[in-house]
Amino acid sequence: MKQKTWPCKSDSLHFSAIPFLRKPSGDSPSSAFTKPAKTHLSFFNSSRRAAPPATSASAFPYSCSDLSALPYDVISRIAASFSMPNLMAASLVCRAWADALKPLREAMVFLKWGKRFKHGRGGMKANLSKALDSFLKGAARGSTLAMVDAGLIYWEMGKREEGILWYRRAAELGDPSGQCNLAISCLQANPSNTKEALEWLYRASFTGHVRAQYQLALCLHQGRVTGQSLQEAARWYLRAAEGGYVRAMYNTSLCYLMGEGLVQSHRLARKWMKRAADHGHSKAQFEHGLGLFSEGDMMKAVVYLELATRAGERAAAHVKNVILQQLSATSRDRAILLADTWRALPSSR
Repeated sequence: MKQKTWPCKSDSLHFSAIPFLRKPSGDSPSSAFTKPAKTHLSFFNSSRRAAPPATSASAFPYSCSDLSALPYDVISRIAASFSMPNLMAASLVCRAWADALKPLREAMVFLKWGKRFKHGRGGMKANLSKALDSFLKGAARGSTLAMVDAGLIYWEMGKREEGILWYRRAAELGDPSGQCNLAISCLQANPSNTKEALEWLYRASFTGHVRAQYQLALCLHQGRVTGQSLQEAARWYLRAAEGGYVRAMYNTSLCYLMGEGLVQSHRLARKWMKRAADHGHSKAQFEHGLGLFSEGDMMKAVVYLELATRAGERAAAHVKNVILQQLSATSRDRAILLADTWRALPSSR
């Protein structure tokens, strides 16, 4: 799992393990996401306060008959990105909704079969052609999830225009994955369309889509935006990291270590580096192993350096071999056994 996640021209180490020995005072976590959102001044009025929402049934302005009066195309558009559990729950609202959502429930069946054919699951042999056919049938019934998967298949086949078409359809229906994929397609175009890409990335990011948050942070960090803000980039890295995106965990650690966009904190840098390492990020495993070595924790250092070596970090092998020479045969065997039985923590990616 080799990742190049930090916008830097050099592939050399971004920092050594030595700073981890320092314990500067005053370290505190960034308040980037603890500050309340700005509220327009017109919201406040000293002469009156907003009344609490009514809780009685008569205060609810809509009845079941009002909901059932919604046009079928409006209902299906609202539910286009719903998963099967959400579709089933929405279908229980009333008979009209159940009828309107029937095509989307059928789409979920085609989506399931498409994934089986794509990945060779459920006793099926992998078959991209059959997978695409299933996804297209699901997309024709209005499912944005199927649209995104159809776009991915087209992209893998080298038919990028068809893939972008399906990404755009899903994005316009409000699907965050479609918005993120469309944005990345805009960035990879020749020439790239950064303006449109950022618009879609912001839309997806505000819904909590962690990959979009990470891609948005990269764009801000790389200076693709006029008036580049390292603080904003770091905030999006942190938000994606908190959402479980591994590459964002690594970049968040670097931001804390170097004080780029976040208040410098070696403690928080160490925390996020370890999280990235435990989730399988090879560079983070290398860096965390160096940190453990500098602290004298040889056994754990060997485990992380061994994991980094297996993932392709060549420099980790040299450091690991130096440490192994200082350990007893029993300790060496124990460290390798721990590496053999290690499993990465689940992550968003």
